Amino acid sequence: MESKVSRRLTQPTAPEVCQFIYQPRLDRDFAPGFRYLTDINAAHLLMLDGAGLIPSDVAATLARALHRMTEEGPETVALDPQREDAYFNYEARLMEVAGADAGGRLHVARSRNDILATLDRLRARDAVLELLSTMLDTRETILEKAAAHADTVMPGYTHLQAAQPITYGYYLCGIGEALGRDIARLHRALESLDACPLGAGALAGTAFPIDRHATARWLGFSRPAPNALDAVASRDFAWEILSAITIAAVTWGRVAQDLYVWATPEFGLIDFPDSVAGTSSIMPQKKNPVVLEYLKGKGGHMLGLLTGALGALKGTHFTHSGDGNRESMRGFWDAVEEGRRCASLLKLVLEHAEPQRVNMLTKARRDFSSATDLADMLVRDAGMSFREAHHVVGAVVREALDRHIPACEIDSDMVDRATLNVTGRAVRVEAEAVTRCLDPEQGVAARLSEGGPAPMRVREQVAVQRDELARDRCAIEVVVNQVAAAREAMQEAMGALGGK
Repeated sequence: MESKVSRRLTQPTAPEVCQFIYQPRLDRDFAPGFRYLTDINAAHLLMLDGAGLIPSDVAATLARALHRMTEEGPETVALDPQREDAYFNYEARLMEVAGADAGGRLHVARSRNDILATLDRLRARDAVLELLSTMLDTRETILEKAAAHADTVMPGYTHLQAAQPITYGYYLCGIGEALGRDIARLHRALESLDACPLGAGALAGTAFPIDRHATARWLGFSRPAPNALDAVASRDFAWEILSAITIAAVTWGRVAQDLYVWATPEFGLIDFPDSVAGTSSIMPQKKNPVVLEYLKGKGGHMLGLLTGALGALKGTHFTHSGDGNRESMRGFWDAVEEGRRCASLLKLVLEHAEPQRVNMLTKARRDFSSATDLADMLVRDAGMSFREAHHVVGAVVREALDRHIPACEIDSDMVDRATLNVTGRAVRVEAEAVTRCLDPEQGVAARLSEGGPAPMRVREQVAVQRDELARDRCAIEVVVNQVAAAREAMQEAMGALGGK
């Protein structure tokens, strides 16, 4: 028995190679790639026919055969690892349907290298468009909740210690901004992959007078990849996408970490419905935040996939190879799918998170997060330098802690004593001013600097982000429509070709 794909190889492929390399690849990649391989074959066929590089009757036969294979689907292709990969298995079936001579003519002026490179870009483009759609929906939900909670006052934290009062809507606006950058990174990566490798051949193009602009157009690309070697050697569009997904997943995990802590009884700032929680097999009182734990863990998973991909690529030659272009892509498809799941789950938890308004405000009143406002008042009204005011308020907080009283019970006498002890001079502050400064609602409302947490500023931020969201939706819709229109035109042309 000889090789099923080459007379250069005089022996069949070893069973171990079939079992450990080819069969797993076929099981993993053939069905997801079937539609894209069919589209690539259709675009190449239309170009060959248009350029007169294939007899018209053969072109018609191939068009009908490809149509039949599309109708039958990938399930009717008997996958044989002795044929190595998806392309040879597809071609074998095509030769059964169209005849050996006609089926064998479709491979003129191309290689598996440029076919695989094109398939990766087509599949990645669709995956990223779907991911972007999900992320846009997630951002829309975040902005809806941000607007609804623009005046829901809560403590803001640094180092997991009470810092300054903010609002829950303000916090969500921050997440919305970060998500907007994630979307922008993916959109830029989408632009990077918008070049068609088909026609690059194995690495050096072809001597046949092909029309690469035609195949690019049929497949919805704006241009052919300009250098044939780079076209088959590079998958850096995938690393851009995977990097963007990793950055996004790490951020989403940080958000999940916040919610994870805030949902504990010890904080009591957020609650979730039972529909997004799990329980314990032994402890009947438990309500476990399983979705948040999933999101928290995925940042590490994505980082591992990115590192694994670049690790497989490192040290490979700048050309096509199995490790450079196949093994390096193993985790990419998982990452895109996991990114979509994570974006959907983030939307779910933020849509159903229930901020505990009373607890939030109570904590902000009691936990000294308004101390900075008290220091600012001493700067404005008592003529202190900020550093001096900082020391005074620090002494006030120390006394309150020693006496076990909350921030909302600090009075003007405590401020006056601290001022005298720290500065050596008496400064009488009004009791009303102290009360006002320590009121987190008034403190938040006063923070009107651009980008601040005052409710009116939060609503302005929501409006700006909604405009960005609308522009992003339009930009993505343009790409989706262009790709769909190109595919529809290609199918119509194939139908006409098959009817010749």
